[in-house]
Amino acid sequence: MRSRWCSPGCSAVGSFRGGPVRRRGREVGTVTTTLGERSPLKPWAGVPSELSDIFRPHLDALAEEMIEEILAGIPEYSRPQDEEYARLVRLAVEGALRQFTDLIMDPESSWEPVAAVYREIGWAEAREGRNLDILQTSLRLGARVAWRRLAAESERYNISRRTLASIAEAIFAFLDEIARAATDGYTKAREQEAGELEHRRRRLLDLLLAEPPAAPQAIAGLARLAQWHVPRTVAAVVLYERRQQPFSHPSLPPDVLADVNRREPCLVVPDPEGPGRGRMLEPVLRDWVAALGPTVRVEEAAKSLRWARQALPLARRGILPSDRLIRCADHMPALVMFKDEELVRTVAELRLAPLKAVRPRHRERLMRTLLACLQNGFNATEVANRLHVHPQTVRYRLHQLEELFGERLHEPETRLEMAMVLTVWLTAPETSQSND
Repeated sequence: MRSRWCSPGCSAVGSFRGGPVRRRGREVGTVTTTLGERSPLKPWAGVPSELSDIFRPHLDALAEEMIEEILAGIPEYSRPQDEEYARLVRLAVEGALRQFTDLIMDPESSWEPVAAVYREIGWAEAREGRNLDILQTSLRLGARVAWRRLAAESERYNISRRTLASIAEAIFAFLDEIARAATDGYTKAREQEAGELEHRRRRLLDLLLAEPPAAPQAIAGLARLAQWHVPRTVAAVVLYERRQQPFSHPSLPPDVLADVNRREPCLVVPDPEGPGRGRMLEPVLRDWVAALGPTVRVEEAAKSLRWARQALPLARRGILPSDRLIRCADHMPALVMFKDEELVRTVAELRLAPLKAVRPRHRERLMRTLLACLQNGFNATEVANRLHVHPQTVRYRLHQLEELFGERLHEPETRLEMAMVLTVWLTAPETSQSND
């Protein structure tokens, strides 16, 4: 058989071109004999087998007439300059006619040769970007020509109306079978195309996130093959499946490049600052802990990925909120602080040294109160609301902190540093274990 071709026909037709077929029953000289037993699955079994001898001499002329009608009615199939295409159209039509005639002679004749041809036809229709409507139209045109010729010759060959009805039923069933074969080929081609496209999109995702950055020409070339419009900006997203929920592949828009099957599932979102893009991501990623890197130029996608990769572990540790999409741009202070966590902890040992004199359980309460004060401008009411305590409790703790740290507590140049080291210090495992 030929490899997949891009036209309706296949050289496989030659495998059933006039081959020997076993005749059922005994030969008779007239077509007015009793009809064979009809089968709902093989209606051609109800057509007198001797009709095959009457039909066979007319097949070539009938094929010519059918081809002419099909090419006139379907411009997509008319390619006068393409001899190979025209030959394959002919083989498909002639093969179908011979197969139908063989089935009348022997209902047990193998379907595979003609089925293979029409699977190839369905494959070709998909590859050329057409749906199966055009093929269905061509089948109806061919059947109309065949029926017109049969009706014209029925009186000459003394074919009864009952026999004509059986032939009509057989024709419709035959068309259904070859249409089914074409649908199988069409479906397989679409599945393969989807697989090929998905493979190209994964390759493009890898190329965009590569370090050092790939050449713009390479990205543009692969983007064309992947049917992806290269945007001005992108953002990377890294994902972590929520274990308490069953796996759910996110239903993403077609312009989002995704690979959730890799060791580190990730996405590339084009034009992330566009209208509604953020709202689009939130619901489709609800089954994942997801960190969205900052918006960057296409050639800097790897940078966005690095920030997203840094944010995701912090979310899993509870430092960043994991109940919604984590936008790195909204958490830059924490990301910067935790970029060198060891250094910040070393500084914290020095800056928070006065707290070592306090009992561990009370020490953490003072640290959390101090951080809340730094974040809320030392407003006792706001701090109390955040910590869910009475404002007087905040004032009492703040008085203790002033005794420990002195004037340094209110020096503007030390506040940012204190806020940074407190944020890191309070995430230490030993701290979380001492919560009261």
